[in-house]
Amino acid sequence: MGPLAGLKIVEIAGIGPGPFCAMMMADMGAEVLRIDRLESADLGIRSDPRFNLLGRGRRSATVDLKSPEGVALVLKLVAEADALIEGFRPGVMERLGLGPEVCHAANPRLVYGRMTGWGQEGPLAQAAGHDINYIALSGVLHCIGRQGEAPVPPLNLVGDFGGGALYLAFGMVCALLETRRSGQGQVVDAAMVDGAASLSTAIYGLAAAGLWSEKRGENILDSGAPWYEVYETADGRHIAIGSIEGRFYADLLRRLGLDQEDLPRQHDRQGWPRLKMRFAEVFRTRTREAWCAALEGSDVCFAPVLTPREAIDHPHNRARGTFVEVEGVTQPGPAPRFSRTHPEIRRPPSAPGADTAEALADWGLSGEEIARLQAAGVIGDKVAVTA
Repeated sequence: MGPLAGLKIVEIAGIGPGPFCAMMMADMGAEVLRIDRLESADLGIRSDPRFNLLGRGRRSATVDLKSPEGVALVLKLVAEADALIEGFRPGVMERLGLGPEVCHAANPRLVYGRMTGWGQEGPLAQAAGHDINYIALSGVLHCIGRQGEAPVPPLNLVGDFGGGALYLAFGMVCALLETRRSGQGQVVDAAMVDGAASLSTAIYGLAAAGLWSEKRGENILDSGAPWYEVYETADGRHIAIGSIEGRFYADLLRRLGLDQEDLPRQHDRQGWPRLKMRFAEVFRTRTREAWCAALEGSDVCFAPVLTPREAIDHPHNRARGTFVEVEGVTQPGPAPRFSRTHPEIRRPPSAPGADTAEALADWGLSGEEIARLQAAGVIGDKVAVTA
């Protein structure tokens, strides 16, 4: 039983950060019911739903949210829930008849989690966007890249999942704790542009102190420093070095056989190009595995740069159980860990509508009511699966 066991959450299906937040809440033990569009079940499943990992841990019910009865059904679920997650543009839930005011009228204790890119208000609130746009506006994207090159998108980890889903999950847990004291629900406005900016707080501090250059590739964490860098090995693979602290840097020099060479000092920025060139020469003399044998587990702050497939098989990850297998699909397991209330993946991802009748019955609807809603086309009664 995870630490959120006993909580009930309604998730209005979306993409990206909303589902990832719901996945994390489900991993931690919350009972999350995903409300999918009725038409999503009719489209068929283009691939095995087992691979939709962001959908793991919770059941799916398909509901026609454009019908008054469908909206009434969701409000009935909201009345039984502790929280709701939605990820539409501002105003969409209000137009559906499921905005915060309506939901709080049905359940004053409800924590209403809203996930957007730009936030609920502001000049860009109604504009379309994706991760790359939100981290661009937050100042983060500008900082990521090598000297003399364009910024490099860091996958969609900083906006969607770091600045978005994680902040929404944190905000919702904070609000749920506050509700225990006040007895009142509230809205959590999680915007990816806000979250991405928040993640870069330390960088903004360094910049304010004059210790961070706005030129990419000239700083301690952006590939400027030779002792915080990725290097190619003799076999064309790569290793990562993060010898920031003085004693770790001294250990690096000793293990590379460079401690007796006349080299620039660690924090002599003018000497960084020379140091980087020398390190690159040394690291190209051995294979990645040879460097693992020489440096892994030391205070150099070293790690091989692994592919996702290699990461699954690394001895440390295996010992920790970092990756788990669910119905033949290997995936990252729940994180973080707890000493008593162990999180778990309780079910593989569900296809849209696969659990409609079962889930609604568990949330308090009678068999007669479920049958009536199915007959009226308000909820789904089957899932279309294609090869």
